Amino acid sequence: MRPALLTRLSSPVAASRVRLLAKSSGIRYASSTLPTSPSTRYLEPTHNFSPSSQSPETATALSLGEQYILPVYARPPFVLSHGRGSWVWDTDGRKYLDFSAGIAVNALGHADPGVLEVAATLFLREAGTMRTQASTLLHTSNVYHNTRAPQLAELLVTLTQQEGGLGYAPGSTSPSAKVFFANSGTEANEGALKIARKVGKDRWAASTGGKADDPSCPKIRIACFKNSFHGRSMGALSVTSTEKYQAPFRPLLPGVDVGTLNDYAGINGLVGGDTCVVIVEPVQGEGGIHDAEEGWLRALRKRCDEVGAVLIFDEIQCGLYRTGSLWAHSKLPVDCHPDMVTMAKPLANGYPIGAVLLRNNIASVMTAGTHGTTFGGSPMACAVGHHVLSRLSSRSFVGHIEEISGYLGERLALLPKWFPGILEPTVRGRGLIRGLGFKDGSQAGEVVRMARERGVFVLTAGKDAVRLVPSLIIEKEEVDFAVDVLEGCLSSVPSAA
Repeated sequence: MRPALLTRLSSPVAASRVRLLAKSSGIRYASSTLPTSPSTRYLEPTHNFSPSSQSPETATALSLGEQYILPVYARPPFVLSHGRGSWVWDTDGRKYLDFSAGIAVNALGHADPGVLEVAATLFLREAGTMRTQASTLLHTSNVYHNTRAPQLAELLVTLTQQEGGLGYAPGSTSPSAKVFFANSGTEANEGALKIARKVGKDRWAASTGGKADDPSCPKIRIACFKNSFHGRSMGALSVTSTEKYQAPFRPLLPGVDVGTLNDYAGINGLVGGDTCVVIVEPVQGEGGIHDAEEGWLRALRKRCDEVGAVLIFDEIQCGLYRTGSLWAHSKLPVDCHPDMVTMAKPLANGYPIGAVLLRNNIASVMTAGTHGTTFGGSPMACAVGHHVLSRLSSRSFVGHIEEISGYLGERLALLPKWFPGILEPTVRGRGLIRGLGFKDGSQAGEVVRMARERGVFVLTAGKDAVRLVPSLIIEKEEVDFAVDVLEGCLSSVPSAA
């Protein structure tokens, strides 16, 4: 049984955050508090990034990075030094509201006291063991058991049974599912695809009397969708059907078929008898914040059952309470649910971890030696993950997410009305994963840059959207600041006039 939240947060500083969240969850952000016109406070930049404004420390860090780090990131010319809550500071003392949460990672914000306490306590305990026994349990590998991984796995499964998902209706007591731990979302997706390929081969062998390792087995095809993002390793990249990511690295994994999200008519042609797996994001994140419709997910599930294909939901960005429920699909009927769910980003609030949650009938094909990882499921990662998930799943925290996401939605809904020449009429997404669609896609990146110059981090998504994925601890005043800045940016782009 999951321990009570406050008993897991013994330090006063950690518990104070929970009390703040519990208090905030009772606030009703009424529509009467909404502005009646766009803010004009942030028409001009407040942060100067010119080379002349850089301290020697910043200049040295930028120079070393340029000289020695592989240049695969287009980074702005400042260096982050520390953070607290939803805010970060750079080495020159400038302050920013991180409305991107480290790309939807820092669910509890930066430098959360409770997370730091768990990590420090475990580290000091194992360091003490090292001093007295000349050994360490910071890493044991998966050759041996540790106590932390089973606890986090149990919590993931029991929460899914309680709240719904993976074929469980809320409050289910059905047999337990299984978990595989990895180190990242990409690794979680790679593992899920491997497992699904094995399921497909086994099902083909069972139906034909053949052997699963027969190289002529046709049930190997993979279906994915346009505007998807599943990772950058070769397998995950092969199902990330976005030209700018794939083009430099072709040829990729063969046997991949690409469909269109919410295209009902295309499902049967996409998913056929040779399809072993379908992978989809219930809310596409990187690809533009597009929601998969309930009816379409039901039709996709039905088609997978007809042809014996495994259905994977990639909830790496949209899962773990970002939409207001444990999974983006938790509140959907079970006939819309997947066979596997992949997760990563917020699970340990920035400490590297990924995981696959899978139904027992899928898990049964995996035996010792069929998959593995050196670092996945480490004691530290799983201890932090258990703490984070215990916090996120508390009723007060979920209540806070519901309240603050409702308020954010109300503020954002005003923007298309005030800037109809710039924005699409409907704000994309739900909960705390939102997207502003631009009629001129080139303006999305410009608004991201302008917001940064005014002290707010947001992201692009797809070809034409600004993505808002703040920490789940975000408060009303921080929403107001972020949206006020966006209003100033939108008022300042050329077509605003």
